[in-house]
Amino acid sequence: MRLDNSFDEGIVKKNKKMKLKTHRGAAKRFKITSTGKIMRWHSGKRHLLGTKAPRRQRKLANKVVVNPADVNNVRLALPYGL
Repeated sequence: MRLDNSFDEGIVKKNKKMKLKTHRGAAKRFKITSTGKIMRWHSGKRHLLGTKAPRRQRKLANKVVVNPADVNNVRLALPYGL
């Protein structure tokens, strides 16, 4: 007795649709909240921190919502909503 997904004369049945690949760079830079908002981190927090005020550094440490103009591009890069 054979199952539907078994070998048939040496040919493996293929999926009807290919899986979409996540853009790994986008997966590291953006996070999607439980409500569906896309969050990003501020830039400017890696070096030359001695010239930046502590208040400015604290603000740079927080996440912010991605601009609505960029949301569609980020969603295409993250098809499974990482």
